[in-house]
Amino acid sequence: MADKQEAAAASKSNLKSSKPDIASFAGLLIALGGIIGGLMWEGGKISDVIQISAAIIVLGGTLGAVMVTSPLSALVAALGGLKGVFFEEKLDPAAAVDEIIAYATKARKSSIVSLEEELDKVGDKFLQKALSLAVDGTDLQELRKMMELEIAQSEHHRESAAKVFEGAGGYAPTIGIIGAVLGLIQVMKHLENIEEVGKGIAVAFVATVYGVAVSNLVFLPAANKLKARIRQDAQDKELLLEGVCSIVEGMNPKLIRVKLEAFLQHAGKSKKKGAAEASGAAAPAAAKG
Repeated sequence: MADKQEAAAASKSNLKSSKPDIASFAGLLIALGGIIGGLMWEGGKISDVIQISAAIIVLGGTLGAVMVTSPLSALVAALGGLKGVFFEEKLDPAAAVDEIIAYATKARKSSIVSLEEELDKVGDKFLQKALSLAVDGTDLQELRKMMELEIAQSEHHRESAAKVFEGAGGYAPTIGIIGAVLGLIQVMKHLENIEEVGKGIAVAFVATVYGVAVSNLVFLPAANKLKARIRQDAQDKELLLEGVCSIVEGMNPKLIRVKLEAFLQHAGKSKKKGAAEASGAAAPAAAKG
C-alpha cells in the first residue's frame, strides 16, 4: 500500500518550483553595506550604532503596536508569509500550458469524464479542484464563479500578512522617535557634564536610526514583495482556470494553446516555436469550427 502511494506521489506533475529570491537577499545586503560603508567612510564605527536598549525599544514597541492593531490570525499568517519574501514559489507557465493541452487532447478524444483518472496525478491543488469540478459536470459559469471566489479569498488571506508588515513599517519610525526622546530625557539628567551630554545625545538618536532603517529596509519592502507574490499567484491561477474553462467549452487544444500564449508572453516565457505551430494550426481549425 505504501509503495502504491509513493508511486502515485512520484507520478504527480510538478508545476511549481521553490527557489531562493536572490534579489531579496542581495538587496538587503547592499542596503546594509551602503549604510555601514557610508558610516565608516565618515569616520564612524559600527559600535556607534549598536545599542541594545534602542533595539529593544524599537522592535518591542513596534511588535506591541502591531499586535494591538492586527488579529492573531494575521500575525500568524505574517510569520508564515515571511518565507515568501526570501523564497519564491512560482508556477512554471509553460509546463502548465503543456499539461492543460494534454488534458484537453484527452478530453476531446475520450470525453471530459476520462480526466477523472488523471486527477490524482495533478500536482497543483487549484488545478486539481478545477478539473474535479469539470469532471463532475459543473456548469461552466458556476465553475468559473467558484474558482474565482477561491482566488479572491486566497488573495484576501495573504494580503492580511502583507498589511501586518505594512503596519509595522508605519509604526517603527515613530517608536524610534519615542526611543530618542527617552534617551534625551536621560541626557538631561546629567547636564553638568557637557562631554557626556554630547555622547548621550548621539546615543539617543540611534533609536531613530533603528526605527527608520528597520521600516524602510525590512518591513515596507517585505510588504511590497508579498503583494507582488500575491499578484503573481493570482495570474498563475487565472491561467489554470482559463485552461480548464476552455476544456469544458470543448475548444480545440491548438486554439487553447493560442489562447494561453498570452499568459506565457506576459511572463516572458513564450515559446516562439510552439506559438508559430499553434497559430498556423489555428486558422484551419477556426475555419472548420
